[in-house]
Amino acid sequence: MPDLKPQASYDDFARLDIRIGKVVEVQPFPRARNPSYKVGVDVGADRIMWSSAQITNYEATALLGSLVVCVCNLGAKNIAGFTSELLILGARDATGNVILLGPRSGVAIGEPIF
Repeated sequence: MPDLKPQASYDDFARLDIRIGKVVEVQPFPRARNPSYKVGVDVGADRIMWSSAQITNYEATALLGSLVVCVCNLGAKNIAGFTSELLILGARDATGNVILLGPRSGVAIGEPIF
């Protein structure tokens, strides 16, 4: 288990735009260094944002319609020629697979995390 990170202020946390998104498109990403998908996420406000996500332990079709927790304002990152605009949050299980974070019950798309 990794050590805790240094203390952050509430203002640091408040600057992050963390919200509920809905996976609306999943495409293969063969140019990525590690097995990944290109994932389109509806984050509300009539906006689809894209992420390069190393979540190939999930079948692409199983991801469609999933509600996920994502950070929307970390800035764009170029990954193998693809612009990744948001970070989909997850944690590794005991076997090393990424398990996506999402709400346990119905929450509106675009709803902020606090």
